[in-house]
Amino acid sequence: MYSQIDSNRRKSWLLIFVFIGLLAFAGWVYGYIVTDYGASGLIIALTVSIVMTLVSWFAGDKIALSSSGATELTDRAQFPTLWNVVENLAITAGTPKPRIFIIEDDSPNAFATGRDPEHASIAVTTGLLLRLERTELEGVLSHELSHIKNYDIRVMMLAVVLVGTLTLIGDKFLRFGFGGRRRKEGGGILMLLGIAFLILSPLIGELMKLAISRRREYLADASGALLTRYPEGLANALEKIRDAAIPMTRTSVATNHLWISEPSGGARAKIAGLFSTHPPLDDRIVRLRKMIDNL
Repeated sequence: MYSQIDSNRRKSWLLIFVFIGLLAFAGWVYGYIVTDYGASGLIIALTVSIVMTLVSWFAGDKIALSSSGATELTDRAQFPTLWNVVENLAITAGTPKPRIFIIEDDSPNAFATGRDPEHASIAVTTGLLLRLERTELEGVLSHELSHIKNYDIRVMMLAVVLVGTLTLIGDKFLRFGFGGRRRKEGGGILMLLGIAFLILSPLIGELMKLAISRRREYLADASGALLTRYPEGLANALEKIRDAAIPMTRTSVATNHLWISEPSGGARAKIAGLFSTHPPLDDRIVRLRKMIDNL
């Protein structure tokens, strides 16, 4: 199990390094053709990326919670079981207790957000609380605490920012291809490069981002099983989430990867194909039950 966790971490960081290399190359080509100085394009690309990263770093969790209609739980008496489970799991994991948020939605789902364990939050839907027994709720919350402890959200923020930056560079290629100051010398080539980057870079970037998202779900499942020492709890919870197949009332493409299950529900959650942010629930359930013999 530990080798699986280490492997997922290595592969996730490898994908991030590929992102950075692609971004740097795109910026260098942009600067070389448009300004005669490859370094200028590289600097522009990295500067934009840093600015976007800082915005995501300090406000990303607030944006995700607000867009989901989450309300902070400040009174233990409102949901005592939820409060106690989060508190006990945080003590077991050796992390600060995250802030708890409630989302009024019949769809059983949950997500974690925050740049580090000291600035973390967990949000759960009322549909999840109504359907799960305590051991199943512990499984889901241990999964989310594992995202926090493993710094998964930090990695995903970087991936999202780089995908957006590549899209921006592709758009600039097209604009200068039609009217840039080097139009006579390389406008045609520039336009072709712009089309290639506009189409291929976001596509490649999105596939990488989705691959990271899937791997981090497997990693959080494994880490959560280690935390509770009871993989069956999360496996049973995922079965109930799968069988309910209720889409979230409020969903966003930008935050879909944060949820424990595909928030669109229904057919999309079962397909888990090329552009799904989540691995198939059936596959995750099988993997969890295979862990039982190893604990």
